[in-house]
Amino acid sequence: MKLIVNGQSHEVAAATLAALLVELDFRGSWLATALNGDVVQAKERDRCWLTEGDRIEILSPMKGG
Repeated sequence: MKLIVNGQSHEVAAATLAALLVELDFRGSWLATALNGDVVQAKERDRCWLTEGDRIEILSPMKGG
């Protein structure tokens, strides 16, 4: 399925947000995620189903300013 992740198009097999993070090799409990503009808490990612054309933002904290 085709998704927009952090502004870039990706063709993925993942069906849930949790599976997408694994497929795209995002690791760590400190990640913040949003699906179509709505924040998705870490505990909800395995129940957050994806559909064609969804927009996902994956953010991680950065050191410095």
